[in-house]
Amino acid sequence: MNNEILLDKDRLPVRYDDKPCYDIVFKDSFADLVSEVDSVVNLEGRKVCIVTETTVAKHYLEEVKSLFCNASCDFVGDFTFAAGEASKNLDVVRDLYEYLILNKFERRDILIALGGGVVGDLTGYAAATYLRGVDFIQVPTSLLSQVDSSIGGKTGVDFDSYKNMVGAFHMPKLVYINISTLNTLSAREYLSGMGEVIKYGIIRDRVFFDWIIEHTDEIKALDNNIVKAMVYRSCDNKREVVEEDPKEQGVRALLNFGHTLGHAIEKLTNFQFLHGECVGVGSILAAGIARDLGIIDDNTVNTIKDAFSRFDFPDITDYDIDTVVETTKSDKKMSKGQIKFVLIKSIGDAFLSLDVTDDDMIKVLKEYKDARG
Repeated sequence: MNNEILLDKDRLPVRYDDKPCYDIVFKDSFADLVSEVDSVVNLEGRKVCIVTETTVAKHYLEEVKSLFCNASCDFVGDFTFAAGEASKNLDVVRDLYEYLILNKFERRDILIALGGGVVGDLTGYAAATYLRGVDFIQVPTSLLSQVDSSIGGKTGVDFDSYKNMVGAFHMPKLVYINISTLNTLSAREYLSGMGEVIKYGIIRDRVFFDWIIEHTDEIKALDNNIVKAMVYRSCDNKREVVEEDPKEQGVRALLNFGHTLGHAIEKLTNFQFLHGECVGVGSILAAGIARDLGIIDDNTVNTIKDAFSRFDFPDITDYDIDTVVETTKSDKKMSKGQIKFVLIKSIGDAFLSLDVTDDDMIKVLKEYKDARG
C-alpha cells in the first residue's frame, strides 16, 4: 500500500443513489471545521447544537463551541450526556428533543455529533427524526467511529439492551475527521478500534491486512502518517461498500463480519467490553466456524488470531455458551428466522451464509473457551 498516494488526499467524496452526497475530510486539527461545515450548509442565521458526551466534552467541547460562536451562526448550544453505551437509548434522545424544542430549533438548523460511535449514532437518529429530519455533521473522535460508524448513514439507539434495534438511515452532510483526537483516547479505546480496521482486511482487502501486520508498531505508537493512511484506507473500504449498497440489501451485510456473536457477547457481558474488542472475538469465532465447515484451514484462523493479539485484544470467556447462541436470535440481521452469518473463503474474501447452525456456534464457542482455560 502506497502511503504517499493516500496522504496526498485529504477528502473522500461519498455518493448516494449515484449522486454526490457528502465528503469525508481528513485533518490534523479543528482549524478547518467551521469552513468545511459552512461550505455544505451555509451557517449564516442557523442554530447549531453540538451533541457530545462527558469524556469528549472535557477535551474538545469548549474549543469546538468557540469556533462556531465566532462564525455567523444565530445560536450555538450544546447538549452533553453521560459517556458510555448505557446512554445510547431513547430516554437520552427524548432529552435531546426537549433541548431542541426549548431552544426553538427549526428544520433548517443543524446538529454536530462530536464524539465516538455512541454520540454519532444517537445524534444521527435524533437528526433523522426531529421535525422529520434535520441536517447533521459527524465529527468522530474515536478510531472506531472514524473508520466505521460515522460513515454510511446508519443511525440508532439500543432498546432494552438490544443493540441498535431502533434506528434510521440518515446521511450526514459532512464527516470531519481530526486525526489528532486519537491522541486523547486511552490505549484500550484506541486499540479496540482496530477491531473494525482489521475487519476490512479480513473481508475484502488482503493487501491492507498485510500492511496492518507490517506496521503494527507504528500503529500502536500512533505514528501520524501511518495512522492517517490506515484511517483513510479503512474509510475508502467502507465508502466503496456503502455506495454499492446504502441500505444493506446485499454486500453491505458483509461489514457485519464478527458482529453476530460479537454483539451477543457484548450484551451478555453487560457492555463491560468495548464494541471493537467484542468484534475481535466475534471475528476469531467466525473464522473458526469457516474452518470447522471445511472452508478455510487452521493457518488462516491462526493468522487472524495473531492479527488481533498484536493489538492486545482481550480474551472474553465470561458467558454461558447456550445463552450466547440464544441471544443471536434477537439480532436485527435475522432473515426469516435464520441468521445471516458472514464467513470467509480466505483473508480478503467474505461471503454471506444462511447455513450456520446453532451446533456450529456452540462448537466454536466451546473450542474458544476451552483453549483459554
